[in-house]
Amino acid sequence: MALLTITDFVVGYRTVEALHGVALEVEAGTVAGVLGANGAGKTSLLMGIMGATPRRSGSIRFDGVELAQAPTGRIVEAGIALCMQNRRLFPSMSIEDNLLLGANSAGNRVARERLDAAYARTPWFGQRRGEATGRLSGGQQQLVAIARALMSDPRLLMLDEPSSGLSPVAVQEVRVLLENVAAQGLTVLLVEQNTHLVQHLCSSVSVLAEGRVVGHGTVKGLVAQDLLSDAYLGG
Repeated sequence: MALLTITDFVVGYRTVEALHGVALEVEAGTVAGVLGANGAGKTSLLMGIMGATPRRSGSIRFDGVELAQAPTGRIVEAGIALCMQNRRLFPSMSIEDNLLLGANSAGNRVARERLDAAYARTPWFGQRRGEATGRLSGGQQQLVAIARALMSDPRLLMLDEPSSGLSPVAVQEVRVLLENVAAQGLTVLLVEQNTHLVQHLCSSVSVLAEGRVVGHGTVKGLVAQDLLSDAYLGG
């Protein structure tokens, strides 16, 4: 059963149309991937879903409820969380305080329960809870950013290129964290350029090129059809 269904989705910035009638489904309890080169429209897709960029037309149905006209706050309340590529952590604040920002709409007791769950998933968070996030490596900051998104207890976690700029070791740590939350039944929409990460995590993949979905399937199937090389290299 599809948890998220996007149909004929058009997003634009002033005179520029970034997405042209995109259609996409994410099945409940799965990890779905979106691959594409820079400028393909991947970030515009996520920001459009969240209501952070102008939606011109189309449908966004989340668990059967239409959200195409909903503001960002309503989308978060519905159970969708977004972890941005630039992380947007507060470098002078501690790990714990950054995490708690992700649960700012929850009561104190619930926020502490979610914090305990974050520390259980990634024990070094708790061991270094008072450390400023600005002192962490890029990979460590990415783990904190993902954990902060999880603090809202979402039903759908969307991630914008979480492997960007990370070392192979850090990418592996991100992969393990996402495998763990997926194993607990969380639905994930992973936007990436890293085909290896998507192949390891995702049961289905859509390919974006120039604001359009040009292919759908598995990474192996898309490679066999040359759809990935066409999307990344222009055919």
